[in-house]
Amino acid sequence: MEQNRLIHNLYYEWWKNIDKFIFFLIILLFITGLFFSLVSTSLLVSDKLDTNDYTFFFKHLSFVFLGLVIIFILSSIKEEMLFKISPIIFLISLITLSLVPLIGVEVNSAQRWIDFYFLPRFQPIEIVKPFLIILICIILSSEKNKSIFFKYLISFFITFVIALLLAAQPDIGQTLLIFFTWSVLIFISGINVILLITSSLILLIALYFSINFIPKFTYIKNRILSFFNTETGTHNAQSEKAMDSITSGGYFGKGIGEGTLKNRVPEAHTDYIISVISEEFGVIAIILILLMFLIFIYSVFKKVNLKNEERTKLVLVGCISLILVQAMIHIGVNIRLLPTTGMTLPFISYGGSSIISTSILSGIILNLTKRKIN
Repeated sequence: MEQNRLIHNLYYEWWKNIDKFIFFLIILLFITGLFFSLVSTSLLVSDKLDTNDYTFFFKHLSFVFLGLVIIFILSSIKEEMLFKISPIIFLISLITLSLVPLIGVEVNSAQRWIDFYFLPRFQPIEIVKPFLIILICIILSSEKNKSIFFKYLISFFITFVIALLLAAQPDIGQTLLIFFTWSVLIFISGINVILLITSSLILLIALYFSINFIPKFTYIKNRILSFFNTETGTHNAQSEKAMDSITSGGYFGKGIGEGTLKNRVPEAHTDYIISVISEEFGVIAIILILLMFLIFIYSVFKKVNLKNEERTKLVLVGCISLILVQAMIHIGVNIRLLPTTGMTLPFISYGGSSIISTSILSGIILNLTKRKIN
């Protein structure tokens, strides 16, 4: 009886203090992903082929349930506890990331995953990203060392170590994503613009020489060249099919289960989910999804203005920027504005690692936007 009362009180306090509008937006985005996972990859396809195979949907559903548990745990603990445990979780996830070149699973010439018994083909970088944001924000807002340039140097070194581990896989998309997130955080922390531009130019020059002179990175050069040459490249052909699917779907789509992209492009339900949705449900569905993302992002940024602590502001901006940029990259690849990167769409794409990462970010956001108890 006493245990039930404690659970009830914990849930009551959690529900009373969280930002319910942001919470419902998160749930709505996850439900949207589940819906499209069911109707686009399972439901009508299974009926037509008479296979009754709902594997993708049930796996997606199980990961969303796991994600909701993560959201509840991260959003219910005290803010100070969140900042205390984050460096520990970051260190553990970084060790896991460093094991990828040794025991990782190779798929399509990339070694980015580790097979766990309870979580096959898990991508460690998806856990590293959210807690990297918190660690960088802790460093930048620390009062122990007054030298802001020293803080920039330490945060850059940590980011660079992760970039090297990603380069060994190789995964240039995630590498650029974490560098962009680092740039956003140091920019809003008050860095000199000239110093930021200089650092960005150095990174671009380093990327240029890596692509052209390091054999392991030749695939990046090939993807960029194939992006501009519409007649060559497997990944370019996939992007062309994705773009054709968006065009053929029109405003209102071909109808549920009538799309063909998911059968013509590998991993369409992850890397090209926007094209799959557009083909079957039309551009109107994409506009509604983008509207949900924009409302979510606006709601979080509005909360940032109400916060007084620099550390909290930095984390909120970092988390929402990561979600925003990843969504932009995913959509940019689908409409052929960017070369293929293999980036998932947060909340919507199928994939356990992506859903868990998005859930961690959502839990952190809900924790830092909830009403403080005096």
